[in-house]
Amino acid sequence: MEAYSQTVFVFIFGLCWGSFLNVLIVRLPLKQSLLTSSSCPHCSTKLSWYHNIPVLSYVVLKAKCASCGEKISWHYVVVELLTAFLTLVLFLKWGFSYDFLVVCALFYLLIVLSFIDLKYHAVPDYLLLSLLFLVFCIPSLPLLEQLKSAFILSGAVVLLVFVLNFYIQNIKSRILKDEALKNQTALGEGDIPIIAVMAALLGVQGALVAIFLASLFAIIPALYNKVVKKQHETPFIPFLSLGLGVEYIFALSKVFH
Repeated sequence: MEAYSQTVFVFIFGLCWGSFLNVLIVRLPLKQSLLTSSSCPHCSTKLSWYHNIPVLSYVVLKAKCASCGEKISWHYVVVELLTAFLTLVLFLKWGFSYDFLVVCALFYLLIVLSFIDLKYHAVPDYLLLSLLFLVFCIPSLPLLEQLKSAFILSGAVVLLVFVLNFYIQNIKSRILKDEALKNQTALGEGDIPIIAVMAALLGVQGALVAIFLASLFAIIPALYNKVVKKQHETPFIPFLSLGLGVEYIFALSKVFH
């Protein structure tokens, strides 16, 4: 019974944090205050507390604003449920410990970065720096090994990106006679710190598996963006975060080692 109570508490705890992460996702890119009460993005009506209950309000309101009837974005409930399940999984892995708190904060930041990147194709640098700081605060991981792995993999990726960018912008653009490719990059600036975080958290081998998974996850969305939306670039931070999460939870690199 006690274990069940803990599970329920941790899940609700995660839902509440997911609700706060939604506030960060919406307000940080717009440089809005985090202290003001929530309002409908369509009609600007202030929301009552019972309109902000994670998941439940979304279901009861049938994904519509109680005031103007406009549709509520799907990302609110997805972020809440994702955060709740992730918090529960990390709790089962670590129990209530300092590692649990730091790793939770790290994955919460990855969720915020992912959804901001999906919408704006750019992320705030201070969030990336916060992520780098957090990954080196996990007490169960040796700091020197983390730094070594982070520098090795991120440095290798920087060199690879340089070569790929040269190919895309100077060779591929001429072959295809596509001027848009002259400004396209293989990876965004925000992807490199994420890869450093992956290496620091998972080690080089685990991070390589996570990057491979991220590339697999990104194939269909990238094709959709290119064929349907006519976009050359696909936000990669969400897929890097997904690959990191899958590798961290399931440790696939050890299974196939």
